[in-house]
Amino acid sequence: MRLLLNKIFLVLSVLSALIGLAFLGWILITLFIKGLSSFHFNLFLNDLIESGLRNLIVGQFILAGLAAAIGIPLGMAAGIYLQEYGRGKYASLIRDLSDIMMSAPSIVIGAFVYAVIVIPTGGTSGFAGAIALAIMMIPVVINTTDNMLSLVPVELREAGVALGASKYRVIVDIIIKAAKVGIMTGILLAFARIIGETAPLLFTSETSNYFSLDLTESFPSLTVSIYDLANEPEESSRDLAWAASFILTVLVLIINLAGRFITRTKD
Repeated sequence: MRLLLNKIFLVLSVLSALIGLAFLGWILITLFIKGLSSFHFNLFLNDLIESGLRNLIVGQFILAGLAAAIGIPLGMAAGIYLQEYGRGKYASLIRDLSDIMMSAPSIVIGAFVYAVIVIPTGGTSGFAGAIALAIMMIPVVINTTDNMLSLVPVELREAGVALGASKYRVIVDIIIKAAKVGIMTGILLAFARIIGETAPLLFTSETSNYFSLDLTESFPSLTVSIYDLANEPEESSRDLAWAASFILTVLVLIINLAGRFITRTKD
């Protein structure tokens, strides 16, 4: 009876995996066919007002880069605190909050930033969008740093202390270096997640048809513009949305593959 149940669940698991892969393949094939048919290199030379994507790609990287500049130091500092200093109920509370934030819908984070930043400042801005993305990135970096540091053998810590190194030097020179590959992989995956987010930017930074570096105003965003272009009645706008989706998918794929390559190289 157990062998029969095992075979039944094995068949169901394989079928579920095949169904999931079939839908994923369908999506990717459709995206690549429609995206490639609308793709041309002038997209990187012109702004959206000129049927290009230059301002949107640059704007998306600026938002994600600023979010990373905020989220990575804060997330790593919190992860180091949890693993090396945090004890008791406060550390458990921070871990629980981090887990909750990881599963929080991105649109909820966007609504929060809209309420506490956009409304008081009187309008959407690039800073608000970057903060929303940073809030999404921080818990991922916290959990990755915490978990990777926990895998570092205690003997390395003891060896550093035995050599007379301070706690700070042991953390910086020994523990973080030993876990840097895993931490870097988590950071890359977190970056890949936020660079493809749309919902929080709808409330915070919106988008712009023009090239801009002014983070105090509505800021160009590739993901939000894909959403807007896909709802336009003109076929040319929808073709541009497919091309933008193709470029964004390739960027996210490259970042994810880079993270996996770093891990496998270390192994």
